[in-house]
Order: sequence, then structure tokens, then C-alpha cells
Amino acid sequence: MIKAGIIGSTGYAGAELVRLLLAHPQAEIVWYGSRSYIDQEYASVYGNMFRLVDAACMDDDMNTLADQADVIFTATPQGFCASVMSEELLGKAKVIDLSADFRLKDVSVYEKWYGITHKSPSFIKEAVYGLCELYRDRIAGARLVANPGCYTTCSILTLYPLVKAGLIDPSSIIIDAKSGTSGAGRGAKVPNLFCEVNESIKAYGVATHRHTPEIEEQLSCAAGEEIILNFTPHLVPMNRGILATCYAQLKDGIKKEDVQEAYEDCYGGETFIRLRGSDLPETRWVKGSNYVDIGFRIDERTGRIIAIGAIDNLVKGAAGQAVQNMNIIIAYLQNYEICILKLLYLTWERRIRWNISAEA
Repeated sequence: MIKAGIIGSTGYAGAELVRLLLAHPQAEIVWYGSRSYIDQEYASVYGNMFRLVDAACMDDDMNTLADQADVIFTATPQGFCASVMSEELLGKAKVIDLSADFRLKDVSVYEKWYGITHKSPSFIKEAVYGLCELYRDRIAGARLVANPGCYTTCSILTLYPLVKAGLIDPSSIIIDAKSGTSGAGRGAKVPNLFCEVNESIKAYGVATHRHTPEIEEQLSCAAGEEIILNFTPHLVPMNRGILATCYAQLKDGIKKEDVQEAYEDCYGGETFIRLRGSDLPETRWVKGSNYVDIGFRIDERTGRIIAIGAIDNLVKGAAGQAVQNMNIIIAYLQNYEICILKLLYLTWERRIRWNISAEA
């Protein structure tokens, strides 16, 4: 069994981690960390865990946790994970960070967009961006995984095949995205109160949203050139879900078949990506799941493509993807251990044969 610890287990993403890990056949939760509810029964915070979790919430002492856990999930505000990161910690446990602390490779970009000083920039280079469908091979051997954000996961996966295959003009990208209120976290904020959100829709973070540089960085890697785009998020009166509607100018001569082929080449074998073609996604079809639904239409009149992605922001956009990252790491470690055992067996077998032959 993989022993898992969660720092920030009483936030929305943390609670999803608990739900998913309780059902995981190879995982055991050994630490329910929560700075706000220390010593309080976890099931008293989330009543749906009554008779499922009989543990009390613990503190956020990562170093003590690392002595007990194989994998640590940090579902915490920006800055926390970076403030406690150390070589000693990573020598004891794998860390999957759900904050933005290690997602961006340029420290100055992180500090500009998040408005805080990065406390452990020496680990940024090592950290692997945990978008499973794109970086599975690198995630497998990682000690530190930067779990992507919710808007970024949906937007990047929706656009990546088009950018990578060179089917669109990258300077023309516009992303219009909408999220449920759980994306803002569990903390009490007036703009997220029921009466403020219900029966309304509003744009926020216009031209300033923190996920913008993350999307740009990953799509730039795919394109092999710097991409600057427009990203506008909106808050809609639903609990969970993200719908990203992405617009871009198709290059001359690109047909529907070319677009479909690009998506199939990237995601044809991926379990959690469902390519819906012209059957456009809806958030209700991915609610509670780790799926990414992607569909597209081509506007022949303007020569533009409208690609649409849908995810559950708390699952594929946070906890589900984090568990997916853990699964990749576990599979790698198990294969590694099997290889080591085989090597030890072969070495042992050869020694036995050598001894027998020597005695003969």
C-alpha cells in the first residue's frame, strides 16, 4: 500500500483527494492535514465522511509527515509548498503540489503574477509539470510534481494538438473560459456568496488572471516559439466544472480531417480524454469524473476554429489529476523494483552457478 498524506485536506481540492484516495486500491491516507481544524474529527468537517474516516485533522508539519508517507499532496495556497521544500523532504517522500509554486519555470514571471517572493527557486528546474497526457515519461521518475491549474489543464489540452501540429496561427488564440464557484476555494469571500453569484455571470481577472502565463508557457513549448494570448475567465452560478471555448485562425488549406487527425495523434490512446468531434462538450457530462471532453467546429466563413474543452475543476483540474500523477509514479516505482529484483536474482543465480562450477 502507498501511504499518502494530504496537507490542506479540508479545502475543496483536499476533500476530493480524500474521496478519491479512499477508493484507491493501493493507497492509504495516513495524514489529514488542516491548519484550520487541527484535532477536529475530519468527518465533522465533511459529514459525507461519517463512518468512512475516523481520523482527526492534523497540522501542516511536512517534515514529520514525510517520515510516515510515501507521497505528500499539498492542496495549499501559493507560497506554502515553496516555503517548506528541502532536499531532506524530497529524500523521504514524493511531493505532488496542487499550488502554482513550481509550475512556472521563470521565477520572475511567478513573482510578478502571484505577487510573492519564491522561497525555494532551486527546485523549480527539477519540478515536473504534471499534465499527465503530455509529460507522462518525465512524471514517472519525478520527486516533485507541479500539478497544473484547472483553467490551464482544460485550455492547454484543448489547444495543444492544434499548436503542436502547426494548424493555427498561434498569435490569434483567444480563450473564453467559465468556471463554477468551487474554483475560488472554500474560504469565505463576499464575491462568492450565493446572493452575489446566483442568477449572474461575470468576467474576472480580465487580462490579469494568474493562469495566463502558465497556459502561454506550455503552448509555447508545443509551438517552439513564444505565444502570447488572450485569456478571460468567467464565474458562473454552478458548484463545479470548467468550459473553455478557444478561438484561433486556421492556417490556409487546413481541413476538418487535419484537425481530427491532430487530436487523434495526441490523444487517441488516452483513457481520460474523450474526443467528441463536432458533438460539443458540456460540463454536466464530466462532473465528478477525471475526463476531459474536447470537441470542435470550423467556421468556414471566417476560417477560424472553435475548440471547446470541458472538465470538472476539482477532479481533472485538481485532485483527480494529482492522483493520476501519483499512479504514474507508483507504476514507475513498481516497475523499477521489479527490475531491481530481477537484476538481484540474475546476479544471485550467476553467483550460484559460478560457485558450483568453481567447486566442480
